[in-house]
Amino acid sequence: MKREELLSNLGLALPALPAPGGNYVSAKKVGNLVFLAGVISTNTAGVMTGTVGLDRSVADGYSAARACALTQLAVLKRELGTLEDVAEIVSVNGYVNAVSGFEESPAVINGTSDLLVQVFGDAGKHVRAAVGVSALPRNAIVEIQMTVRVTDSVIAS
Repeated sequence: MKREELLSNLGLALPALPAPGGNYVSAKKVGNLVFLAGVISTNTAGVMTGTVGLDRSVADGYSAARACALTQLAVLKRELGTLEDVAEIVSVNGYVNAVSGFEESPAVINGTSDLLVQVFGDAGKHVRAAVGVSALPRNAIVEIQMTVRVTDSVIAS
């Protein structure tokens, strides 16, 4: 089953892509790697905001991290033309807008990791960081940055 069909079967759809919020690009190919800029948690209502441990729960954060993963997949589709050219997810850096001393950042960033494994299987397993921070752009709950290895067919084109 194609990866976009799998997303559809999970009841998920790739979101529309926002414009970069500064002087940078959303993705940069270097050899067989695609480096993806950080994306903040958004849904159809806009930015998913708040601070985990204050006005947002771990479950809210998990949903926000899952939304970030979908946005990153949309960026990949725009860059590659298809998700089928993703060979593997190499790394995920996850940032959680959290209260001081918050220790459950890994549980929040699992929202991204779990979705990537659902879509890519073993190729979705990655190394990662899950860090609590005192603030994120636009008061977002989560920001995710990724590195992806693409198939040799992408390099040849």
